[in-house]
Amino acid sequence: MYTARSRLDEYQPLDLKEGRLIRGKMSEAAEHASMADRIQDKIHEYKGSSSSSDSEEEDSLVSRNAQRKRLFGRKQPVHAVFGGGKVADMIMWRNKQVSGGILAVVTVVWLLFECMDYHLLTFVCHAFMFVLAALFLWSNAASLVNRSPPKFPEVILREDQVLSIARSVRHEINEAFTTFRYIASGKDLKKFLMAVGGLWVVSVIGNWFSFLTLCYLVFLALCTLPALYEKYEDQVDDVGETVMVQVRKQHAVLDAKVLQKIPRGPFADKKQH
Repeated sequence: MYTARSRLDEYQPLDLKEGRLIRGKMSEAAEHASMADRIQDKIHEYKGSSSSSDSEEEDSLVSRNAQRKRLFGRKQPVHAVFGGGKVADMIMWRNKQVSGGILAVVTVVWLLFECMDYHLLTFVCHAFMFVLAALFLWSNAASLVNRSPPKFPEVILREDQVLSIARSVRHEINEAFTTFRYIASGKDLKKFLMAVGGLWVVSVIGNWFSFLTLCYLVFLALCTLPALYEKYEDQVDDVGETVMVQVRKQHAVLDAKVLQKIPRGPFADKKQH
């Protein structure tokens, strides 16, 4: 049978043989295409499941961050708390060269005044002398070496800028006087104790350091603590929440045992009624 069929195949026309070969190749291509489609479907299903799981993890992370209690009840990022501008970029070390340069200049000034007993008027005069001498030599030597002379910017303070700064300072001063009058009137015992305690702490710290050193320490803390807090935000918030819980408990005990027993004036009695 095998030999007879092979002989029949040999005597069949060439078109029939080519047709069988073409149909065989088409069936093999269809099988490969169907297998490739199944593989692609599996890949899409895997990607869809992985993307859905990633989105669920991101949503859960966002919800956890929203439910987390931030330090001092903060709802914005640390960068936005400081205004989100160039000052915030400097404080948060967004540009490390600018932040490092400013910190180095302030540190050098502090060393000159505090460690080398430099005086403010002497420092200002020497700084202007150095700048004027450098610019004078540059202007005269530029023509000798075929260089362009320095271009001095024309600095003019506009009237609206000066008035805006004056209005801002005036507003802050008025707010400070209003707060002082409100605390001194005896209407809020809690704010009175907080103000007295804060002034006492500042007076003790001022007794330890000079005013320049205190300003430098404040500037140093402002340039380092926010960036460190942003880096270890979750850990600091957890510790801060634990501390605030203990502070609230102690304040409740102090209020029940001490503050509630302090006799109130007639103004407080009228306010309660």
